[in-house]
Amino acid sequence: MAEISYSVSYLPIFYHDLEEHVTYIKDVLLNDKAANELVDEVEKAIIKRIPVAESFEPYRSVKKRKYPYYRIYVRNYTIYYVVIPSGDNTRTVEIRRILHNRQDRRKFL
Repeated sequence: MAEISYSVSYLPIFYHDLEEHVTYIKDVLLNDKAANELVDEVEKAIIKRIPVAESFEPYRSVKKRKYPYYRIYVRNYTIYYVVIPSGDNTRTVEIRRILHNRQDRRKFL
């Protein structure tokens, strides 16, 4: 059996979400260090997850979806992604959202 290879793509809304969180930490909480650390931790968590993207329990969504959501937890945030087949032994991990754990997921997903 051939090994599955994964690539990663990011939706623009993910970057928008991340920018909002980082801006809040920098401008409201006045903590540049924490904002930069969040970006670093998010990047590391995503890179670490890519090779095993489908090895985790899918998010149980109320909505019917073509591809199930998976989650990555970083501090008080949750990153949501899907895995899309893009060939016989290739998959694309599409990073879709990053939400603070106090945000209403149903509103955003």
